[in-house]
Amino acid sequence: MRFLHTSDWHLGRRFHGKDLIPAQRAFLDHMVDTARTEAVDAILVAGDIYDRAIPSLDAVRLFNRALHQLADLGVPIIMISGNHDSAHRLGVGSGLFARAGIHLRTDPDTCDVPVVLNDPDGPVAVYGIPYLEPSMVRTQLEAEAASHRAVLTAALDKIHADLTDRRPAGTRSVVLAHAFATPGTGQSEEHRVEESASERDISVGGVAHVGADVFDGIDYVALGHLHGPQKITDRAHYSGSPLPYSFSEADHTKSFTLVDLTPGTAPAVTRLPCPTPHRLERLQGPLEDLLNDPAHEPLKDAWLEVTLTDPALPFEAMARLRRRFPHTLSLKHQRAFIPAQATDTPTYTERLRGRSELDIACDFITDLRGSAPTPDEHDLLQQAVNAARVNELQKETV
Repeated sequence: MRFLHTSDWHLGRRFHGKDLIPAQRAFLDHMVDTARTEAVDAILVAGDIYDRAIPSLDAVRLFNRALHQLADLGVPIIMISGNHDSAHRLGVGSGLFARAGIHLRTDPDTCDVPVVLNDPDGPVAVYGIPYLEPSMVRTQLEAEAASHRAVLTAALDKIHADLTDRRPAGTRSVVLAHAFATPGTGQSEEHRVEESASERDISVGGVAHVGADVFDGIDYVALGHLHGPQKITDRAHYSGSPLPYSFSEADHTKSFTLVDLTPGTAPAVTRLPCPTPHRLERLQGPLEDLLNDPAHEPLKDAWLEVTLTDPALPFEAMARLRRRFPHTLSLKHQRAFIPAQATDTPTYTERLRGRSELDIACDFITDLRGSAPTPDEHDLLQQAVNAARVNELQKETV
């Protein structure tokens, strides 16, 4: 059985002020053409359909257009909600959509209700696990704890129970999940997971990820959330986003994932490139060098992130850059190291770089009173950070 696996469309997202709706329309058209050309048996969409819980009208119109295109294909489509989606809003009309072959899984209660497909080798049960916010679904799933691992384990327990009761025995299984999955211990460097700056933090108690072993026993796991296409295990893959959504993704080759599922062997996975509107590039150096170096001439049509290394930010730097590079979208300033000006005091930006909200809160306490938070205080700060994140999520989605 052949699947086309995609995820993280983020319909309605903008890129440093640039409207991406035309580019998103192009990749959806390309996806439909690819599904037809490759004669796929089903399309898997692993969450983050929209970029916001309350999407723009243009994003809703584009999704509506895509639904009609997908229904016209005549192959089943299975979709789940991601952490950027409002599961309730996305799930409206799911019963009607199913009649057209578009199966939306946005409610944790339906994660063990598969879409059953058939080929000459027998049935394949396709299950959809929407993004599970631990504190909001723990009771519903009867999970042991409010953690990503606990709620995903509870969802997989329900799926395995359904598979055990299925006939014929040995029914193949596919699971869609929107989560941050990492390989188990002892994996090679080849399996190192790559994150992007455009992915929203989903940390609970400081932990955002789960080990891929929670999916043991599943024939193929179609993952969404991370924007880089990558292999987690032989049977678990991220398709990645079809467009770049931050300059941290400049080196990504955006793609759809073609999956051939054959009994008794690991799935065969092929990455099929997606069209991108502009190439992304990063430039770094003193302003005058960037403006005058002829080696940078090929970058005039690229979307640029520029990091200036001048001792002080030059006057009208962005305006001057855009006269040579019209698509300069992001400007940063990172002073070059000058020994005579060296200081042991980092800048505010340097102090914050790479630090979590909990780290910043702990630093504040330390600076304020001269001593680090006690273990009990650290736990209270962690609870506050978690509560603030969940509060924001509930305001958006409930």
